[in-house]
Amino acid sequence: MLHPPRSRNARAKRASRRKRAAEAARIAGVPGSPARKTRSIERREAILSAALDEFSIRGFEAARLDDVARRAGVAKGTIYLYFRDKESLFQELIRTMLTPLVGTIEAMGEADVPIALLADRIVDLFVREVYGTRRKDVIRLMITEGRRFPKLAEFYYREVLSRVIGAVRALLRRAAARGEIPEGLADYPQIVAAPGLVAIVWSGLFDRFEPLDVRKMMKTHVELLFAPRRAT
Repeated sequence: MLHPPRSRNARAKRASRRKRAAEAARIAGVPGSPARKTRSIERREAILSAALDEFSIRGFEAARLDDVARRAGVAKGTIYLYFRDKESLFQELIRTMLTPLVGTIEAMGEADVPIALLADRIVDLFVREVYGTRRKDVIRLMITEGRRFPKLAEFYYREVLSRVIGAVRALLRRAAARGEIPEGLADYPQIVAAPGLVAIVWSGLFDRFEPLDVRKMMKTHVELLFAPRRAT
C-alpha cells in the first residue's frame, strides 16, 4: 500500500523528534562520566536562566516552553528530562534561586545579638544578594503573577515567605524580651520586610524616572524601627 508523501513526511518528522529526545536522554543520563554530569548540570542551569528570561518578559501564562528551549539552546524535549511541566519549572526556579538565601536568613535569625546590628546585616544581605542579582526578578514575578496563579503563590509562601517571616518574628521576639523594641512589633515581621518589596516594585516601574538608593532607604527604615528609645 502506498502512503501519500505528506503522511510519510509526518512520520519522518515524528521519528526525527523521537531520535533527538533519545539522544538528549542519553547525554543527560545518570550515571555517567564526570564530563557528562557537568554538561547535564550546565544544561539544567541554562534552562532555568532561559525560563527566568521568558517568564520576566512574557509572564507565566504567556511564556512557552518552546521559547525557553530556544533561548537555552536545547530541544524542547530536553526540558522534560529535568522538569515535569511549566509549573514545576517555575517552582524549581524559586527553589534554586531563593532557598539557599532563606537558609542564610534563618541562621541569622538564630543569632542572639542586638536587633539593630542584626537588621543592618539583613539589609546588606538583601541589597547584595537580592536587589543586586536576578533574585529580585523572581520576587517581582511572584508579586505580579501570584494572584492569578494561587498554586505558585502557595508554593512561594511555603518554601520562602513563611520561613523568612518565622525567622524575623523569632529575632523580633527576642529583641522585645530584651526591651529593645515594643512588644507589638514582634507580631508584624512584615513591617521589617516592607522596604525590600517597595524597592523591587519601584525598580521595575519608576527607577528610570527617580533612581532609588535602596541601601540608604532601608538603613533609614532600620533606624526608625530600632533606634534606642528615650525614656518618657
